[in-house]
Amino acid sequence: MKKILKNKAALIALIFILFVTAAAVFAPLITPYDPSEQNLPQRLSAPCAQYFLGTDDLGRDVFSRMVFGARISVSVGVFAVLLTVLIGVTIGMTAGYFGGTADAVLMRFTDIVLCFPTFFLILLVIAFFEPGIYSVMIVIGLTSWTGLARIVRAEVLSLREREFVLASRMLAVSRLRLLFVHILPNVISPIIVYAAIGMGGAILTESGLSFLGLGVQPPAPSWGQILMQGKDYIYSAWWLSVFPGIAILLTVLSFNLTGDFLRDILDPKDAN
Repeated sequence: MKKILKNKAALIALIFILFVTAAAVFAPLITPYDPSEQNLPQRLSAPCAQYFLGTDDLGRDVFSRMVFGARISVSVGVFAVLLTVLIGVTIGMTAGYFGGTADAVLMRFTDIVLCFPTFFLILLVIAFFEPGIYSVMIVIGLTSWTGLARIVRAEVLSLREREFVLASRMLAVSRLRLLFVHILPNVISPIIVYAAIGMGGAILTESGLSFLGLGVQPPAPSWGQILMQGKDYIYSAWWLSVFPGIAILLTVLSFNLTGDFLRDILDPKDAN
């Protein structure tokens, strides 16, 4: 707790993440309007007392859409990171612990996935699913696990030769118990750091897909979708581009700063 109080950047980032998460959870209580409610006479109204962040080309309240967009961004980030962790940890632990043929096959598969541009893989997976929030979650999870798998494999390769693992083997501890009770807790630190940074990456990817029309589909609000709508009114309605852009920037930056902070405090070399 003392470390985070000393690190002002990490503290501000964590507060902002909590703020965005709270906004996502309590969106119906915070927003003054339905995010899909149209008011054509008020279309493209500038920020004012009635509309905090202005309105879009259909007269919908941008503030309400931004708050509900936070709900989508947080949901996509959490589910995508959980899927990434599940795949990455499973492949990394299997390759690192069993070694031999399993290690060679799994790591060559990981290398093949790494050879393809991430955006190409995303388009490839999107081709098999209809655009939508669940498709985005699956796409991000299926294309973001490679780095974590390599990190976990390296940690497990080191741990499997430690005394406590060798002692557990001599005591005939089952492989599942050995992996999940003795080894996994010792690799949890890099997993947590990767997940924190991955949240920011997932939100950024979702925003990019929505901006291209491949992500969350209307009328569901999304930061990337609002940004896409704003590109046609960049000079006459600047708020449609500025506010979602700032939200994406601050959220991704906050998760990255939090991940860096977690890496510092969870690194045993820096513990003092």
